[in-house]
Amino acid sequence: MNHIEQLIQQFQSRESSALLLHFLQFFVWVVFVLLLVWAVRKGISKTIHDNSTRYRANKVVRFVGYFLVILLAIISFTGKMQYFSLAIGLLSAGLAFALQEVILSVAGWITIISSGTYKTGDRIEINNVKGDVIDIGITRTTLMELGQWITSDNYTGRIVQISNSFVFKGPVSNYSTDFPFVWEEINLPIQYGSDIQLANELLMQTTQTLLTEYADFAEKHWEVMVKKYLIEQANVAPSIALKLTDNWIEFNLRYVVDYRKRRITKTKLYTALHEAISKTNGRVKLASATFEVTGLPNLDVIVSNKS
Repeated sequence: MNHIEQLIQQFQSRESSALLLHFLQFFVWVVFVLLLVWAVRKGISKTIHDNSTRYRANKVVRFVGYFLVILLAIISFTGKMQYFSLAIGLLSAGLAFALQEVILSVAGWITIISSGTYKTGDRIEINNVKGDVIDIGITRTTLMELGQWITSDNYTGRIVQISNSFVFKGPVSNYSTDFPFVWEEINLPIQYGSDIQLANELLMQTTQTLLTEYADFAEKHWEVMVKKYLIEQANVAPSIALKLTDNWIEFNLRYVVDYRKRRITKTKLYTALHEAISKTNGRVKLASATFEVTGLPNLDVIVSNKS
């Protein structure tokens, strides 16, 4: 009986020793892979000076490192490479319920990278958050936030991380893919009695001076859109529409502009139009919502001195 117990103890000690050896070997290999990744990324940072290329190269090296660590874990604890597929299947089944959101985020990452839904540097709106993409991780996309309490398309200063799974849960608006322009418009109120023809000419001259370059570039990009998608030809040239209201004549100017220059372009337009209207010597006047009293009935005022 004692002999049997001794054999069992020897067997258990051998099993423990083998398992400890597996852990030790795995640890050494992981350290080696991490050091190798660190050395390669250091070399990339020193040799590649372009920010965009350096960022993508570091990302690729990091993902390769993750893959090697996972591969080492499977080989170390299953014993043979032939069990790789079986181990992957068992791990996937075991983690599917516990890590549904993580798996969906990784699937979203694969979709983003493979389909080009967006890339770093794009301006997007996803899950009601608008911003510029500054990083695309395996599970999360990092945005430099725009808007919110800040008017127009200006940075708020907040960095927002959004799960990649949202590419499956709602729309993703991309401001800069294929057609990096947006339509913008301004409304200009002109007083009744002004020279409407002159006001229209001022608008046309201003738009031709400031917006012709955008229209030419936008037309070339739109031709690419027509070839790639089932979409009709659009008018990307500036257009003016006129509307009569109770208070003034409203000129509506519609134009395409670089999505990053909406605010500065609108400022240039307003400044140029104000200067042009000021030089018309009153032939064209801007209207406002103030009220002008043009006539009053005759009033008899009786002042009494009771003192």
